[in-house]
Amino acid sequence: MPEPPGPATPLPSPLARAVALGAILFAGLCGGLIGYAFTDLQCEGDCGLMTGLGAFGGAVVSAAGVAVIAVLALRAMAEWDRNQAEDGGAG
Repeated sequence: MPEPPGPATPLPSPLARAVALGAILFAGLCGGLIGYAFTDLQCEGDCGLMTGLGAFGGAVVSAAGVAVIAVLALRAMAEWDRNQAEDGGAG
């Protein structure tokens, strides 16, 4: 007699988590570059601190935004999988 499957884990697959992390890191990089470029265009003279703050702010804001979307997407995937398991794979 086969053993019944254990309780479904609420965690998404490791691949899905890795893709989400990659997206967050890529968004942070892009946001940092945009923040740096935007601040560099606005400033004249010695602006090392300001361009650094612009890059840091852009990176944080964009990474946080993508992180929110990634968490929502991973939760939706986990809920979808749970519903498919409860329905027996139908539909």
